[in-house]
Amino acid sequence: MRRITVLTGLAVVLLLAGLWASGAFAALADWALGQQRSVQNNMARGIRAVRAGDAGALAALLAVTFTYGFVHAVGPGHGKVLIGGYGVARRVRLAPLVGLAFVSSMAQAAVAVGVVYALFAAVGWTRERVLGISDDVMAPVGHALVAGVGLWLVWRGIRGLRRGAVADAHDHHAHDHDHVHDEHCGHAHGPTAAEVGQLTGWRDTVALIAGIAIRPCSGALFLLILTFQMGIAGAGILGTFVMGLGTASVTMVVALLAVWSREGILAGLSEGRLARALPLIELVAGAMVLIVALQMLRMAV
Repeated sequence: MRRITVLTGLAVVLLLAGLWASGAFAALADWALGQQRSVQNNMARGIRAVRAGDAGALAALLAVTFTYGFVHAVGPGHGKVLIGGYGVARRVRLAPLVGLAFVSSMAQAAVAVGVVYALFAAVGWTRERVLGISDDVMAPVGHALVAGVGLWLVWRGIRGLRRGAVADAHDHHAHDHDHVHDEHCGHAHGPTAAEVGQLTGWRDTVALIAGIAIRPCSGALFLLILTFQMGIAGAGILGTFVMGLGTASVTMVVALLAVWSREGILAGLSEGRLARALPLIELVAGAMVLIVALQMLRMAV
């Protein structure tokens, strides 16, 4: 059973890497962008129906916004990269990571509401100017934050590998002097797997949420601005958070796959090998997050 789990985790990682290398994700991105345009047209019709007071129009609009959020999350974006990469890199339990994916999507919706009502409604910016600040400023900042998280994971991976190397050298020297290693020897022999995979607390959480939330969805901005102009702002705000639920449905699945693949790979390792493998996985996953984020940053500037 353990061997099956290991092979399954490896298969998931290799499959995703193969799809990325083959360009299949680019085709998926093209499909998602086409679907977003189609759903956005349906969204505009739904907004007009709500404005006209048609029966069931609000429920229909919310269904469309959820669909838009789902399709948007399937396409290109740094949220999946950040949640998936961090979930593979750090030995985070499934429930907190899924919860983090959900909170990040809701925070992204809240940022969209804040941007529109601070700049469009209060300051009087045009729709083009609000969308411009999102694309030209907030998107690059979001990609830079994701790159920073990737670099932080790389640095921690290197630090963990160095700690393991020092511990190995210490153990080798101690064995040369006939030192007996047991639970009574009085000192630790390198970091345990639990210590290597330990969460660092609120700083990681804030960095992950900020990296995702700071780039509001363009569909949410479109929805909020249009509903505000038509005098149905409440429908736009509600639809934006339902759109966030659609996005969360994808990022939470990504979190699940990340934890599943990571634990599958680690399932067959002993405590000592596990402690040595975790920093290496963190280094590799962090490097992948960094590379993807830098690519998105290059395209955004």
